[in-house]
Amino acid sequence: MVDRLNMWLRRIPVWVVYIAGALPAPILFYTGATGGLGVEPIKALEHELGEIALQLLLLGLAITPARRHLGLNLMRFRRALGLLAFYYVTVHLAVWLFLDVQNPAEIWADIVKRPYITVGMAAFALMIPLALTSNNWSVRRLGPLWRRLHRLVYAIAVLGAVHFVMQVKGLQFEPFLYLAAILALLALRLPDSRGKAAI
Repeated sequence: MVDRLNMWLRRIPVWVVYIAGALPAPILFYTGATGGLGVEPIKALEHELGEIALQLLLLGLAITPARRHLGLNLMRFRRALGLLAFYYVTVHLAVWLFLDVQNPAEIWADIVKRPYITVGMAAFALMIPLALTSNNWSVRRLGPLWRRLHRLVYAIAVLGAVHFVMQVKGLQFEPFLYLAAILALLALRLPDSRGKAAI
């Protein structure tokens, strides 16, 4: 069954993942512009874009454990998921900068004063070198360093989930579910009985 699924997945072009993954952003902007995101469309837009980014990070983290424990091979889509996550974080940040804050003088003050924004900006800063090196040339050029560099995604995912936990008001379980899922996926990457760590 898994072998058949893997054969079917190999037939899906990676560009399909890019297009399908990128589509929700313009749809959300259109929905917000036409009144479909409630009384606070900018806040709703920020939330939806950030949550999609976190979901994509989760999917990317799940690829190695899925191959290791289930035999499901989605490795060819991992780079696309990572770049799409960066795309959504960038758009999420742009909405906050240009539609929410608007005043450039307040941006740095918010980053310093609000811990959840500080955490979110740290995650975004760590994503930049990963996005810039998500290409075959960088893999060849950096060699073993490329693999070590891209392990930053573990910290990025945790920071993203903590950012979500810190920004919500009141006791909400959804952000904690994301954090728990990320920690569980990272636990699945711990060295096996032979001392071999998952990549």
